[in-house]
Amino acid sequence: MRLHIREMLSAQREGHISFHTPGHKRCGDDITELSYSDCLLSPKGAILGAERDIAHILGADRSFILTDGSTSGIFSMLYALKVRGAASLAFPVCSHRSVYNACRVLGLTPVLIPQNSERGIPLQPELSAIEAAVREADALLLTSPDYYGFLAPMSEAKEICRTHVKPFLIDGAHGAHLHFTDMHAGKFADMWVDGMHKSLPAMTQGAVVSAREDWAALSEGVRTFRTTSPSYPIMASVEEAAKWPRNEKIERAAAQFKEAFGAVKNDDWTKILIFFGRHADEAQRVLEAHNVYPEFNDGNYLMFYLSPCTKEAELQTLGALLGELPRGEEGDVKEGKIPIYSEGI
Repeated sequence: MRLHIREMLSAQREGHISFHTPGHKRCGDDITELSYSDCLLSPKGAILGAERDIAHILGADRSFILTDGSTSGIFSMLYALKVRGAASLAFPVCSHRSVYNACRVLGLTPVLIPQNSERGIPLQPELSAIEAAVREADALLLTSPDYYGFLAPMSEAKEICRTHVKPFLIDGAHGAHLHFTDMHAGKFADMWVDGMHKSLPAMTQGAVVSAREDWAALSEGVRTFRTTSPSYPIMASVEEAAKWPRNEKIERAAAQFKEAFGAVKNDDWTKILIFFGRHADEAQRVLEAHNVYPEFNDGNYLMFYLSPCTKEAELQTLGALLGELPRGEEGDVKEGKIPIYSEGI
C-alpha cells in the first residue's frame, strides 16, 4: 500500500531552498503548507489519499489525521454532538480528562457512569449502569480499551444506544492496534478516536478521529479544534502506523509472558499489568536503574506497554529482572492512584 505523504515529502527533499516557515529552514521533512505539500485543513492531494486509506483500514466513512493527539479528536467529536443538538453526555467516571474538559468548554452536561474496582483496578461500567445513564443523556462515550487493558462492553452498548436512538462514541486512544481484530472501536461506534502514537509506531501526538455516515459535523469540529500548523512528519507517521503490519509473533510472546509472570488477565496484549503492592515503588526504581521504564506505577501495579515494535529480546530482559524482584501479596492492595491521564474517582 502506498505511503502518500512520505512519497510526497521525499520527492521534494533535494535542493529545497526555504523562504518560508518554519524558522529552522527545512530540517528534514518538517515543512509548512506549500504548493506541492497539500493542506491538512482542506486536503486534495497526498493527505487526502492518506486519509482515505486510513478510513478504509479503520472501517470508517471518513477519518481525519490529527497532530494534536487524541485530545483534539475528543473535542471534535463532542463538538459534533453539540452541533447536532446534544446537551448532555454519559461517560464513565474514569474517563480521560479531555472528556471532562470538552464537556466544560462546550457546555455539555456530564452524566457520570459509576465504576466499581477490584484489587485496586477500576472496572469497566456494568451494563445496567450504562443503560441508566443513556436514558438520561443525549449520547454515550466509553473508553475501550482502558489504561489497564480492559475492553468496554461495546457490542451491548451499541445495542443500548440503537434502542434509545443515541449516538455512541468510543475513546479508543489506547486501541489503535486492535484494527486487525473484531475488538476495534470502529466495529461499534458512530465516532471514535485512535491514538496512533500510543500502541502503533506513529510519532507522539499522532492520532485519528473517525466517523460513520454523517461526518459533516465532525469535519467542522476538526477544523475548529485541530492546529492550523500541523506537523508533516507526524502526519506521515500516522499514515505509516495505520499501514504497519500486524506482529503476531510479539502478540504470542506477550501472551506467554503474561502467563509466565502472573500478570493480570486483561483483554489487551499490549498492556502487561504486574501487581507489586507495597513493593511497587521499589520495583520501579530497580527496573529504571537497569534502563527499563514502565508506562505507569499506580501504587499497586506497574504496567508495561507493548506495541508491534517491541522486540522479544526486550521482553526477555524484562522477564529476567522481574524474576529477581519482590512481589506483593493479597493483603498488600491499597487505594492506588489512577494514572494522571484520568480525572476520575
